[in-house]
Amino acid sequence: MQTKLTITLEKSIIEQAKTYAKEKGRSLSELIENYLKVVLDDNQKDIKISASIKKLQGSIKLPDNLNYKKELAKSISQKYY
Repeated sequence: MQTKLTITLEKSIIEQAKTYAKEKGRSLSELIENYLKVVLDDNQKDIKISASIKKLQGSIKLPDNLNYKKELAKSISQKYY
């Protein structure tokens, strides 16, 4: 059953989202609905971590100022370029 929902967002976000939806050939409503399904599904998953993986936790010390996204991007660019 479809129900109408009114939300308030920043104008620039709405414009970007509409452009993105158009590029993907989807409606904005469809994108938001799919996003919410993913978020809600992820919250319901109870991930079991094996004892051997738990033992690894804390075994590597990383700098507090590490930007993992930057490091990941650098690693990917080195791999493919």
